[in-house]
Amino acid sequence: MGLSLPDPKGHQRDVVFLNERGHCVVLGTAGSGKTTMAVHRAHYLATAPGIGGRTLLVTFNKVLVTYLKGLSIASPKLQIETYHAFARGYLRYSTKAHVRVYEPKKYLVERALSEIRERYPSRSVIHRPLDFFLDELHWMVGHGVVDQQTYVESRIRRVGRGKPLQQSDREVVFEVYQRYVQLRAEAGYKYDYDNMASAVLDDLKVDSTDRLYRHVVVDEGQDFTPEMIRSLAAAIPDDGSLTFFGDYAQQIYGSRMSWRSLGLRVSNVVEFAHNYRNSRQVAQLAQAVSEMPHFRDDVDLVQPTGSAADGPKPTILETTSKEEQLVQAVRNALARGASHQVAILMRTRDHEGRLKALLGQGRVPIHRLHRKLARWTDGPGVFYGTYSAAKGFEFDSVILPFCDADELPKPSEVEAHGLDEAKAREARQLYVAITRARTDLIMLHSSKLTDLLPNEMSDLYVRVRS
Repeated sequence: MGLSLPDPKGHQRDVVFLNERGHCVVLGTAGSGKTTMAVHRAHYLATAPGIGGRTLLVTFNKVLVTYLKGLSIASPKLQIETYHAFARGYLRYSTKAHVRVYEPKKYLVERALSEIRERYPSRSVIHRPLDFFLDELHWMVGHGVVDQQTYVESRIRRVGRGKPLQQSDREVVFEVYQRYVQLRAEAGYKYDYDNMASAVLDDLKVDSTDRLYRHVVVDEGQDFTPEMIRSLAAAIPDDGSLTFFGDYAQQIYGSRMSWRSLGLRVSNVVEFAHNYRNSRQVAQLAQAVSEMPHFRDDVDLVQPTGSAADGPKPTILETTSKEEQLVQAVRNALARGASHQVAILMRTRDHEGRLKALLGQGRVPIHRLHRKLARWTDGPGVFYGTYSAAKGFEFDSVILPFCDADELPKPSEVEAHGLDEAKAREARQLYVAITRARTDLIMLHSSKLTDLLPNEMSDLYVRVRS
């Protein structure tokens, strides 16, 4: 028996029956039910008499695909996939060949960077960290800006780049990109996970065969690159539809961008501001995080206007050490996990081994949020993983260890992008983690508390010591 899907509420029902032709954009705050609406919308487009046709419900997160496939929405005309599964399938059809995707991109970019550093040892930009170049190449390819003149002379506004790169610096960065592409080709790979979207888009532009899908519904669309969305828009026929669901406050992969850069033809945008998930106290803390100076930019944030029922204030628990943070996190999780769904979420997977060992001492069901998760359960238990792995889910209780200033923002983000931009990015990660909690939220630290959270005078949380 499949997992139960919540019924749409109020104006959510209207979204299900939006125009079945053209492009629709639905923006919503955390907890506004975007995934619920996306699933109902996809099922309607797949099965409705007269307008129904093969429909693709696509999302970015493999764990979320596992959850969606477990819902009671089976239809032979509804396909649920990650974007890259869709892209690989189309390229296999288009090229009539096996599609090999190069995964350890970091390794070859590092090699390319090392070579170019020898060529320009005195150029300061070439000595920036590897993560800076990985991010810049992701942006280039994700926006389809991959010829030298367009990139070097590009006037595309780069949200999140506090100080624009000079043209001379872009020339050096482009050489790193060019050498990476050469190294990838020499290794026998045409594709990586960034350039698949442009390859799909290029092939679709000359593909005159009937489209496989009449409708495409995009969940968590803020995490897709512009080229991904453009390729999905090209994958539908003239009488088909693309519906984009997103929340730019939760944009966590790479540099931020507006849906307006996606090339969609949209006559109106539907916004949902009511938060059906989080208690008033959790929602207030999340909103305060989103209103801090480092969070703000001009992408399309929907400000929440309401929330669910009351609950306890979030708790900030100070411990004596980082090891004690894990011990306390597990103790609190196991105490709740016998009767509720509880998530322990961390920014990285660095401490997962130790956390798993501690969780093994309990008797409640334990689930790791991971791309290879076989099936989703709606029963009680403890889930653990990264902030990003929990994207799209909700839990009765959420526990966040390592909310220390030396952990958030992540030091590698500060090194790669500077403190201001690192704060902007990491605050979105923390916002996602906070808004996974329906009612109970516990944040732990053992040194100085991160300043991505509002200060104690905000009266949005209670502080206790172990």
